[in-house]
Formats: sequence, C-alpha cells, structure tokens
Amino acid sequence: MRTFTLTVMGSTDLHGNLFNWDYYLDREFDDFAHNDVGLAKISTLVNDVRSSVGRHRTLLLDAGDTIQGTPLAYYYAKVEPITRGAHVHPMAAAMNAIGYTAAALGNHEFNYGLSVLRTFERQLEFPLLAANAVDVTTGLPAFQPYAVKTLWRTGGPPLRVGILGLTNPGIAVWDRAHVDGVLTFPGLVEQALHWVPEIRRKSDLVVVVAHSGADLSSSLGDQVPFPENCAELVAETVPGIDAILVGHAHVEIPSRFVTNKVTGRPVLLTEPLFSGKRLSLMEFDLRHDGRWELQASRSSVLSSAAVQEDPRIVRLLRHDHEKVVSYVNARVGTCSAAMSASRARFEDTPALRFINHVQALEVAKSTSLPVISLCAPFNRAAAIPAGDVSIRDVAGLYIFDNTLVGVRLTGGQLRDFLEESARYFRQVPPDGPFTAASVSADVPDYNFDIAYGLTAPLTYDIDIARPAGSRITDLRFGGEPVADSAEFAVAVNNYRQAGGGDFPHVASAPVLHNQQQEIRQLLIDWVKAVGVLDPAGFTGTDWRLVADGRPVVVSTNE
Repeated sequence: MRTFTLTVMGSTDLHGNLFNWDYYLDREFDDFAHNDVGLAKISTLVNDVRSSVGRHRTLLLDAGDTIQGTPLAYYYAKVEPITRGAHVHPMAAAMNAIGYTAAALGNHEFNYGLSVLRTFERQLEFPLLAANAVDVTTGLPAFQPYAVKTLWRTGGPPLRVGILGLTNPGIAVWDRAHVDGVLTFPGLVEQALHWVPEIRRKSDLVVVVAHSGADLSSSLGDQVPFPENCAELVAETVPGIDAILVGHAHVEIPSRFVTNKVTGRPVLLTEPLFSGKRLSLMEFDLRHDGRWELQASRSSVLSSAAVQEDPRIVRLLRHDHEKVVSYVNARVGTCSAAMSASRARFEDTPALRFINHVQALEVAKSTSLPVISLCAPFNRAAAIPAGDVSIRDVAGLYIFDNTLVGVRLTGGQLRDFLEESARYFRQVPPDGPFTAASVSADVPDYNFDIAYGLTAPLTYDIDIARPAGSRITDLRFGGEPVADSAEFAVAVNNYRQAGGGDFPHVASAPVLHNQQQEIRQLLIDWVKAVGVLDPAGFTGTDWRLVADGRPVVVSTNE
C-alpha cells in the first residue's frame, strides 16, 4: 500500500497585477491591511512550496480574471495590444515562467473582446479552461473544458488529477457586445453534472476551478436563469468532486467543507484573496491499494506580504512594467486646485461631477433630449493634485475599462433607478449617528450611482431615515419636479446598461448612444483638449444625504 500527499496551489482574480505596484499612486502597493499584490510575489510563494514538498508533488491553478484591472492590463490590450504582433502579454509570460498547470476563464477575460482573449490563450503554455463557454454554432465548448494531469510516474503508480474549468454566466450580460450570437454561458451546476462523470472515469482526484463565488448570490436578477455565485451549490449537487478553487467574489476563504448531498462526502473549498494577495494551499492525502483513494484534505492561505518578489520574474518583465509606468506618468494638462473623491460616497464632489459632465457631453452629441449622467465613486483614494496632471491622475478617478452608453429613461424610471442606487445606505435613526460604518450597507461602491444634469441641474435628496425604496425625495430638473412621463437621455457605463447590479429599466431601455468609447479615455482626452482642469467649474450640490428631511454630514476617518 502506498501513500502520497498532493499539494495544489491556487490563485485567482489577479486582475493584471504583475508586480507589487500601484500605477495610480506611482509607488509600491499598500492598503489598510498592508497586503501586497502581484504575480512576482505569488511566484516566490510557489517556489517556497515546491522547494518544501517537491515540485513533482504539486500543481498550480488559477480561477480567472487575469488580463483586466490595472493600467498594465489596459496598456497591453489597447495601447500596445498583444494582437498586433509577437509581444507576449506580461501576465502570460509570468504565468508561463512560474509554471501554471491550468487556469479557468474569468468574466473579465472577455472585456477587451475575443481577439485579445484568443491571443492571450495562444500565448499560454497551459490550458485555459471553460466547460460552460459554449459555441453558439456547434453547441460545444469553445474552450478546453477540462484537463487531466498525471503525476508521480517514477517509483509508483501514476496519480491522475482531473481539472474542470467553469466560468461565470454573467458574461452573457456584462460583455454582451463581445459574445452575443457567438457564445452562450450555461450554468455551472448543469455543466458540471455533464462533465464530472467523464472526468471522474479518467481521474483519481477531481478539482474544479470555478470563477464563481462560494455563496449563492447574484447581481444578475432574472436576466439569466443561472446564479452568478454558486461554487458551494456545485459542491453540494454534483457527485465526484473532491475540491473547488473558488474565484470571482474577491473574498478570502482559507478552508471550507461542503457535504455533497448525493455521496455524503466532504468537498473542500478555498478562495485566496484577489490580486495576488494570497495563495491557496490545498493538500490531499491519498492511499493506493489497487487504486488511489482520497483519505483527507485540508487547505490554508499564504500571504504574499510575507515574501519578496521573485527576482527572476522581475528581471523577465521589468521592461514591460517600466513602459507602463512611463505611459501613465505622461503629462496631459494641469489642475488649478487639488480634487479628491474621498468623500464622494456621502456628498456631491467636483471629482464625480467632472466624470458625469464628460459623459453627458458625449451623449448629448447623439440626442436632443435633456441629458442626465450617472456614475459611481469607483476609487475612494482617487485624487488629482494641483499642478501638472498625468494620465494616471485622471485614470485613478475611473479604474474600470467601461465604455459609454446613452439610454432613454422616463422620469419615473429614473426615480426607480435612483431608489435602487440609494440601497447603498442603511436605514438609520433621524438623529444618527452618521458615521461611514453606521450608514453604509453591504453594497459595493460601484453600485452607488449618483446623477447629474447637463443643461439644467438634476437635484434630489436621499433620506436615509426612510426604508429602502422610498428614499428619493424632492427630485427636480431645472428646479421643477420631475414628472413620471418626462423623457431623458441617460449616460451610463456599459456594465450598468448590460444589467450589472440589476438596476431597474436600464438594461431594456432604448439605446441612444453607443460608440464603444472608453470612459477613462474620454476623461483623459477632455483634460488634454481643455488643458486646465478647474474644480471650481464642477462645484455644486445636485444631491444630498438627509435624515427625516434634515441634511446630514457623515463622519469618516478616510
């Protein structure tokens, strides 16, 4: 009888983080928890594990969202795109050098279109897996659905590990412009039920790599019939799975066991923190007595802040990184006074009014309707300094690669939209306390849209003493109450227009403007054209937080 312990390492949601660097602040990355980020750090952790247990006893997986999220990712998709020539995407080059075994497709892999994605796929020296990304024409997986890796041939019977890749059904909504009519995205449970029996027949151990959060939740509403986050449901429902590397949700799950309802066997789940902040470490104790059987499994997470960057990865990709640093530090204009988004969640700020103004100007070129613009406080740390303004300064206000869309909404629909946005806040007593912690609900910042009128002010109050659904009060356009039947052209980003956040009306609204213009680039181009960004020109109060009708000021330590 033989025994063997297999170590499977896992990363996820790397989001274009190659080095421990913040391109927006032009310095080493740091956050309130003093985490570090990047593949160069992950590489050191991987090397340490391989040195400890033996490389032949390890596998290395990733659960997706690799090529979007930083200026480096943007640069090699849009400024010097990998589709133009032989240059290998730095994330692909790093993952190849580190020696990944396989990776799942994330939803953000589709943000730059299928041409960039297919080029990235060809550049990888390991399979990019997605059993539930299905070709519309053939009905077959458009990417490799699974891989079987054989280990430990020398000195004993081989161990075969099946790796199933699953991606997110939300791609059909979020990146409709790229995938509509080309790919469909069935549910994770449904596709796992189809593929796991085949993989099980070929494998001694089955690991699923799923770009879907563990807990059953969704921001998609009824737009697709499948949940956005359901890794735990897959573990419960589909027999034959031993472990799931979880992605997409950006939460840390060092270890969680879920009992499969068919077999009664435990399934191990783990999710490392995003951007390369953590590496999951799964260990599987196996025994061979005629065939391999799993005896026990366990997992933990390793912090990249505990190690230095791998100098081999740094040397390999330093030039790519420095090229991006030079790009984002290029001067585009000046700013007459410092402009910050630090309080944009709680009060009207010139920073967000600037974004909304630029969005509204573009949509106004396509319609004669009065234009309203909506945007969210994406980056609490965003700040444009007085004096010279660089690309990174402007880009810091808008850290996502969204494009601009204009839709037609009625006054009643706009009110419904703003009511949904106001769910960002908890209901609080009229007398407070009004602190960031007490008033903020469990809603991401990117799902709190605030509104702005271009040709006339759109003003409203958000009454956080009222229950959700009845918080928008005194909604006016040009000083007059907004009638339910009034019509507006409304500027939104493509994520919102595609249904991201499950806001009412906007996904089904008539489209008035859609020229695939990147909002971040529109902001940069506006500053270049005007030359001087003056926050005084964007000072005003379109919306207020109130409690029982009285204005409130939210205290924050930020």
